[in-house]
Amino acid sequence: MKNQITFVLCAFLLLSSCDFKKAESKTETKEEVQGTDVSRSTLLNANLASEASLLEAGLSQEVVTQITSQRPFLAIESFVEVLGTSADVDALYAKVFVPLNINETAEETFKLIPGIGDRMAHEFEEYKPYVNLNQFRKEIGKYVDEQEVARLEQYIFVPIELNTAQEEDIKNLPGVGSKMTHEFLEYRPYENMAQFNKEIGKYVDEAELSRLARLVYLQ
Repeated sequence: MKNQITFVLCAFLLLSSCDFKKAESKTETKEEVQGTDVSRSTLLNANLASEASLLEAGLSQEVVTQITSQRPFLAIESFVEVLGTSADVDALYAKVFVPLNINETAEETFKLIPGIGDRMAHEFEEYKPYVNLNQFRKEIGKYVDEQEVARLEQYIFVPIELNTAQEEDIKNLPGVGSKMTHEFLEYRPYENMAQFNKEIGKYVDEAELSRLARLVYLQ
């Protein structure tokens, strides 16, 4: 009887040890995967972020001065050109970026986004043209989790057609809040971009107007 009890006890300890090792293995695997993730902190928009925010993000004063003195950047190429080779661009793009027009950006350019390789750049390209941000979330959500989709959508915008866009789609544009969305809607229908510039120019300066104009189009 004593031998049977001893055998059962040993078997129990052996099984418990195996379960612990399995759990430990799973934890290590999860940590290993997480270790390959790109930082998912809030991305700063190079055209909108304050100098203080850029400095708080760890950017040098030299880089911050370059950004604030040259904006608005109406294309990612101009942002890249201003930065040159004076900074670790991969680390920089994880902190600050100029959102890409997802419907007009070349597949190769999507690779500027940290953590985007050939496969995901191709998926970005595959579903063009995007009609709104929800479509982007749906299509790219087939390949990555919600948290990663949220990180990636900070790097892009879906341009809106001024006369037909839904209010939600206007609000999803970078730096366009409720007040500006109301102004966008107020002057519909727009006959041309000259009218857009005239009406929206009542509320913002020339630099901001040029930034907003890159987010919209007329059919």
